[in-house]
Amino acid sequence: MMQTTTTILHLKLLGVTLIIAPLMFSVSTFFWENGEYGITAGTLMALSNVFWIPALIALFGLLKSRMPYYYAWGLLLAIYGSCVGGGSFSYLGYFATVFHISHQSYLTTLMQHPFSSGILIFWAGPVFPLSLLVLGINLIRKKAVTPWLGMMLCLGAVAFPLGRIFRIEMIAHVTDLLFTIPFVITGLQFINRPDQILKKMEIDAPVAAANLS
Repeated sequence: MMQTTTTILHLKLLGVTLIIAPLMFSVSTFFWENGEYGITAGTLMALSNVFWIPALIALFGLLKSRMPYYYAWGLLLAIYGSCVGGGSFSYLGYFATVFHISHQSYLTTLMQHPFSSGILIFWAGPVFPLSLLVLGINLIRKKAVTPWLGMMLCLGAVAFPLGRIFRIEMIAHVTDLLFTIPFVITGLQFINRPDQILKKMEIDAPVAAANLS
C-alpha cells in the first residue's frame, strides 16, 4: 500500500514537471532581446532543464515496457538535446549579453572550434526536437497517448526549429504553443489520473521479455 501511494505521488510530481518544463521554456521567449536569449530568457531556459529531465523520463516511460531499447537510447538522446543543446544555447545567450559580445562575434569564435561547438551547440540543438518527433510517432504507434496529442507533439517538434532559426518572436510563440500543449495536457493526466498512467507504465514481464529477445 505504501509503495503504491509513493508511486502515485511520484507520478503526480512527474506530471508537475511535464507542465513546468515547457511553460518555462515558452515564457523565456517573451524575454528575447533583439532575437537573442539574453539574461532573463537564458536563465529561464537553463533552469527549465531541471524539469526537462524528469518530464522526458515521464513521457518516454509510457513506452518503457513495450519498447525498452528505445526507452533507454531515445531518452538518452532527448536529454542530450535538451540539457546539452538547449543548455548551451541558454548559457551562450546569457554570457553574450553579460559580456556585451555581439552575435557575429561569438559565431566567428565558435567556428574556430567546429568539433566542440558542434557537440555542445550546433549538433546537440536539433537533436531535441528530432527526438520528440520520433517519440510522438512511437507514442501514436503504441497507442500510449490519444492520437491527436501524439500528432500535436510531432507538429510542435517539426515547427519548433522555425522559431529558433528565424528568431522571429511571433513565429517562436506559435511554435512554443504547439510544443507546450501536449506536454501540459499529458502532465494534467499524470496529476489527475495517475492510476491510469500507472497501468500504462507497468512492465508486463512477458511483453518486456519478448521485446528484449
